[in-house]
Amino acid sequence: MKKDGLITVLILVGLVGGAVLGQILHGAVPDPVETGNSWMSVGKIVLVRPLMLLVLPLVFLSVVVGVTSIGDPSRLGIVGGTTLLYYFSTMVAAVVLGAVLVTTVAPGEGLSPEAITSLQSEGAAQYEENSGLRNAMGTANEKGLGGAWMNILEQVIPKNFFAELANGRTLGVIVFALLLGLALAAIGDAGRPAVDTLRSLFDGVMRLVLWILWLTPIGVFFLVTGTVAKIGLGALAGPLGAYMITVLVGLAIHAFVTLPIVLAVLGRVNPFAFMLRMRKALLTAFGTDSSSATLPVTIETAVDEGGCSKRSANFVLPLGATVNMDGTALYEAVAVVFMFQLWGIDLGMGELVIVVVTATLAAVGAAGIPSAGLVTMVIVVTAVNTSLAGRGIEPLPLEAIGVIIGVDRILDMCRTTVNVWGDAVGARLITRLAPDDEPAAEAA
Repeated sequence: MKKDGLITVLILVGLVGGAVLGQILHGAVPDPVETGNSWMSVGKIVLVRPLMLLVLPLVFLSVVVGVTSIGDPSRLGIVGGTTLLYYFSTMVAAVVLGAVLVTTVAPGEGLSPEAITSLQSEGAAQYEENSGLRNAMGTANEKGLGGAWMNILEQVIPKNFFAELANGRTLGVIVFALLLGLALAAIGDAGRPAVDTLRSLFDGVMRLVLWILWLTPIGVFFLVTGTVAKIGLGALAGPLGAYMITVLVGLAIHAFVTLPIVLAVLGRVNPFAFMLRMRKALLTAFGTDSSSATLPVTIETAVDEGGCSKRSANFVLPLGATVNMDGTALYEAVAVVFMFQLWGIDLGMGELVIVVVTATLAAVGAAGIPSAGLVTMVIVVTAVNTSLAGRGIEPLPLEAIGVIIGVDRILDMCRTTVNVWGDAVGARLITRLAPDDEPAAEAA
C-alpha cells in the first residue's frame, strides 16, 4: 500500500475508533463534558498546534511563490477576480439552499410546549455558562456587520506585517505577500535570487507538512473521541435532531450536488474522482474542525494528488481558507431561522432576504477556527431583529443561540469539511486559468 493510501486508512480508523470510544465514554463517565475537553486538548497538542505553526509561514510563502509564477499582473487580476466571483457565487448558493431547506422542513416547529420550554431554558443556561463565547458575541453584536467588514478592511490594508503574523491574521499576510510577489515579478532578474530562496523555503515547509501528516490519525482520534464524548451520538435523536439533520442534509446537497455540478460544467473534471483524491484533506478538516489548520494539508493534497496547478493552489487555497465559507454560510441561515421558529416568530420574505444577505457577508468575516460561525451568527440575528422591530414584533433574545451551542461541534466539523471542499473545487477550476508550465503538472 502506498504511503498516501496508508495515511488515509489510518485517518479513517482514527475517526471511527474515536467515535466509538467517545460514545462509550459519553455514557460511562460522570462528567462527559470535562472528559471530552480533556481528550480534545490532547488532540489539539498532537495535531492542531503543529499544523497551526505552519499556517502563516505557508500562507506567506505559497502566495509569494504563486504570484511570482503567474507573473503578468493583468493575468493575476483575471485569476483573482474569477476566484472571488466563484467564492461569492457558491456562498450565495449555499445560503439560499439553507434558507429554503429550513423554511420547508421547519425543524423548530411542531415540538411540544414542554420540549420548547426545556430547550429555551437549557439554551439560556448554556449561554450564561459560556462566558468566552458570550463576550465574543457581545463584541460582534456591538460592532455589527459594518464593524466586521471594517475589521476585514483593516486587514486588507495592514500597517505592520509582523503584527499581522503575531496576531494570526491571515488576510493581512496574504495582502503583503501579494504585493511582494508583484514587486519581485516586476523587477525581473534582480528579484530571481529572492524568489528562488522563497521557493526553497516553501518546499521545506511542505516537507514539514508531510512529516506532520503522520500525526493526523492520532490527533483525529483524540479530537473525535472528545467531541463525541461531550455530545453523544444520541443528540441526533433528541429534540435538536431535526435541526441537526436539516443542517447535515443541506451540507450534503451542497457538497455532493451543487459543487460537483459547478466543477463538472466549468472545470470539465469528474467531481467525485477529484473528491476521492482530496480525501486526505477532507478527513483532516473533519477531524481538526479548522479550515486554517487544514490549509497545509489542503495545499499538499491539491497539488500532489488532486491535479491542481501549483500556481492555482498557492494562490486560491490560502485566500479560500480566509474568505470562502460555504458550509458556514449555509449553517448560519439554517440555525438563525430555526431559532426564530423555536421562539414562535414568523419570518416574512423580507426577513429571509436579510438572512441570506447577512449570513453570506458574516460568513466571510468568520475566522477559519472552530465555532467561529457562532460568533458571527449574532450579526445575522441582530439584523433580522431590527427588521422585526419595524413591524412591531418582539425580537429574538441573543441567549437563544445557547440552544445550539451544545451540538455545534459536530455540525462545525461537517461544515468545515464543506468549506475546505469548496476551496479545493475553486483551486481545480482556477487551474484552467493558471496552469503550471511543467508538462508533468499539466498531465496530472
